[in-house]
Amino acid sequence: MFFSQAGARPRMWEASPSEHKKWVEVFKACDEENKGCLSRENFKVAVVMLFGYKPSKIEADAVMSSVDPNTSGILLKEFLDIVRKKKEAQLYWNEIRHIFTAFDRHYRGYLTLEDFKKAFKQVAPKLSERIILEVFRGPQSPVIAPLQKHLLLPPPSATPSQLSFPPCS
Repeated sequence: MFFSQAGARPRMWEASPSEHKKWVEVFKACDEENKGCLSRENFKVAVVMLFGYKPSKIEADAVMSSVDPNTSGILLKEFLDIVRKKKEAQLYWNEIRHIFTAFDRHYRGYLTLEDFKKAFKQVAPKLSERIILEVFRGPQSPVIAPLQKHLLLPPPSATPSQLSFPPCS
């Protein structure tokens, strides 16, 4: 499934009723004192339970700084919104990874100009070779510079060993 335009953000994603129920159950399980909110440490435990990793100090700080200072932690509504956004981002990056993998025919972890040409022939057969070269050239191209972060293009000076796809988070 491809986004309709370069730079498209993940569309609003809605959790299934069973997934939403799971999130609420995790919130309740982590709300050890039944205060109706999660402390910083309880939030970290909830993220581990739902996403399988412990959030970094920076991520926890960002979440806690967005919490209403009149409360003693993250309320259920805020928690559900945070989890939904994390899930959207996860799905978005999984989709990008899937697309990249489809074009990386030799499983090298990077795309050559030939890979680019073959990929664009499949998805946009009428696109001129000049445009494909502009995309491949990356950030020094005035056409591509604004799209750089969405196309996952390496810097122009990158060596093949530096052209790997970012790891899963």
